[in-house]
Amino acid sequence: MSSSPTDALDARFDRLYRAERERLWRALFAFAGNADVASDAVAEAFAQCLRRGDRVRDPRAWVWKAAFAIARGELQERSRWAMLADSEPAAAPDSSLERVLLALARLSPRQRAVILLRHYAGYRSREVAELLGMAPATVRVHLARGRRNLERALEENDDEDRT
Repeated sequence: MSSSPTDALDARFDRLYRAERERLWRALFAFAGNADVASDAVAEAFAQCLRRGDRVRDPRAWVWKAAFAIARGELQERSRWAMLADSEPAAAPDSSLERVLLALARLSPRQRAVILLRHYAGYRSREVAELLGMAPATVRVHLARGRRNLERALEENDDEDRT
């Protein structure tokens, strides 16, 4: 019994899902600061990619781009309906991950996105530009400013921990 083109497509998609879902979820969680938004964006991005099938030339890049767009849209929608509570806990963060997530939360959404896509997901600046629909020079500006602001936020967290 031979496999159909659909079976081959499903197998490739399954491999992509297994390879990318956890890293993508963590990047989206760091971007959005909300586990539900991250989970919904991952699920929706993969579902949309699966529906498009072989019309998607680069499924990995497509899923990452779609997931960030979905998460950004969800955050915008939520902000229209309710004031978001201050995301910083009253107590000092007790782990390095929490410190980094708090520092990332202080960045603008674009700075957060380019830093996560470049340094966490491993995309080159040119690829980040394509994923986010911006000019490569704009990505470099957001990276430089984001790194500087991230460093400043981490230093401020350290100063607050010492007091």
